[in-house]
Amino acid sequence: MEDENIALNSVLGLELNRVFFAVRETANKQKIIEFARAVLQSERAGSASPEQPAS
Repeated sequence: MEDENIALNSVLGLELNRVFFAVRETANKQKIIEFARAVLQSERAGSASPEQPAS
């Protein structure tokens, strides 16, 4: 199960990276960074993932 989580996190990280560099506006990049940070913090805390930020 841990190997599956590592693989999934790697794929999600690559997708996040792709989206991040596809976004041109700095404000939208900041929203992506804040969302990713919130997800990581919730993962460390063992809670559910936060909802996506409003666009």
